[in-house]
Amino acid sequence: MAAEALKILGKVKAKAGGLVLRPWGSAPGRAAGSRALWTIVHKELGDHFTSFRFYIMFLLIGITCVAAVYTAAMTIRGTVAALPELDFVFLWLFTTSGNELPPFTSFIGFLAPLLGIALGFDAINHEQNRGTLSFVLAQPVHRDALINGKFLAALLTISLLLAALYLLIGGLGLVLIGVPPLTEEVLRIFFYLLLTMVYVAFWLSVAVLCSILFRQPATSALACIGLWLFFNIFYPLLAGLLTNALVPLAADATTLEQLRHQQLQTVLLRFSPTTLYFEASGMLLAPYQRVLGPVLREQLEGAIHGALPFGQSLALIWPHFVGLFALTLAVFAVSYVIFMRREIRAF
Repeated sequence: MAAEALKILGKVKAKAGGLVLRPWGSAPGRAAGSRALWTIVHKELGDHFTSFRFYIMFLLIGITCVAAVYTAAMTIRGTVAALPELDFVFLWLFTTSGNELPPFTSFIGFLAPLLGIALGFDAINHEQNRGTLSFVLAQPVHRDALINGKFLAALLTISLLLAALYLLIGGLGLVLIGVPPLTEEVLRIFFYLLLTMVYVAFWLSVAVLCSILFRQPATSALACIGLWLFFNIFYPLLAGLLTNALVPLAADATTLEQLRHQQLQTVLLRFSPTTLYFEASGMLLAPYQRVLGPVLREQLEGAIHGALPFGQSLALIWPHFVGLFALTLAVFAVSYVIFMRREIRAF
């Protein structure tokens, strides 16, 4: 009844001044919220693209990735000259390592999360420490527009940077090896770019959460970097120790016992977003890879040797993609709820 009465009152025109009473959540309110959201996005984009932090991260990631691709291209040129009938040569730019440098995928998987952390670790607490957060919220700006605008602006900045980097790598590879990409290679690289964006968006959501939980930007940055180091370095060691404790292997272990041991370790490793990213990127950029995880030699007997079609490779890594996307949404949802319920005072 109250909702129906509110709708009726919303249609009544006030006699004085022609004021129209509208219920909460009507179209003008939504339009004002949308304007506030895009105003914040525009302002944050300007801040990101003019900050030294952005240029430093772009140079760090760009120089290392270009060096890795250049080394890979020099290796590929000799291989293509000897075996010109090889397939998917353009994808080798992302997976081939030289004598001095690891492949492009290793660099981007290790350094790209730092971009999300750098753009999000002080998204909220920096405004709060400066005393501008309460001032902004005192204006006709909703809290959800503020946090959504900051996250969306950082995500757009990351997406533009990664897209520019991938185009630069593709153009450099085309010049160096002289082999144009096939249509399937373009599709695989495009979905690899989308996968990288989602992976960096996860670390951006973690950084935004830390900026809400911790008052000092230095503390939130240390928390994000500590979590990044844990999943990149320490979690694989922890998963190996836990696997050895649950399924110990004797010196005379059978093949089935070894398979169970490896399968358990694979399952434990997949709780890490880093593992999900590297497994999915490996499947996208290596068409001849047919399985994920350990298999018995008997299971490979009789299998037809050849590259998987793009659709089947995408089907294999689709759970990884959805898992990373769900983790990103879950972490950002926690940040959203905490920020909406937090009391913000002027300092």
